Amino acid sequence: MIDNLLAGNAKFVSTEFAPNAEYYHALAAQQRPKVLWIGCSDSRVSEHQMTDSKPGTMFVHRNVANIVAFNDVNISAILEYGVVHLKIEDIIVCGHTRCGGIAAIEDGVHENYIADWLCIATGAKEAADRIARERGLNREQKLSVLTEENVKLQIKHLRNLALIKNMHAKGSVPRIHGWLYRVETGTVDVLVDGRGGAPRSGSPAKALKSAVGASPKKPAAKKARKK
Repeated sequence: MIDNLLAGNAKFVSTEFAPNAEYYHALAAQQRPKVLWIGCSDSRVSEHQMTDSKPGTMFVHRNVANIVAFNDVNISAILEYGVVHLKIEDIIVCGHTRCGGIAAIEDGVHENYIADWLCIATGAKEAADRIARERGLNREQKLSVLTEENVKLQIKHLRNLALIKNMHAKGSVPRIHGWLYRVETGTVDVLVDGRGGAPRSGSPAKALKSAVGASPKKPAAKKARKK
């Protein structure tokens, strides 16, 4: 496998890096990511690939079940560096279907560190339990609900961190988005639109473009009135 990875790097250099050398040389001098990504460590979930983005687009933090922990110095340092020093204005918390962490939250887990970590998502489990009882959901349906509720809970945690709370007291930046990546189809559902829009589904590339802001459209020309 290691040889395959090294061969893959050689292919990347010849087919991607070299033809776009000007871009990568500018990137080497300074990074200017537009999005801070908080996602799951799952090997099936690649934030750059699913959004068709080049290196340099996103500042990335990944962990089991895309959790935002209050006592996690790692994510706190990443947030501070991202929004204070890199001036990133959009944060995406992205969960995904078929997540082993989500299944472990539902079923329970006995491994020491994993169990302690997943306790941070207890609020999402409680919400999913209530919704499942009210709607009579089966296991697969409940896991789907739990996945979405976990994204929403981690956004709540994020907004309650002192750094983000103090920034939001002064304005709307950083905007916080909640996404769900479907590993079965490759598509992204927008659960929380940080710009205040209604939740919607869409292609990953379009969704990322929406998150970082699209170019303003020119107003349509007015038709001349008939006399």
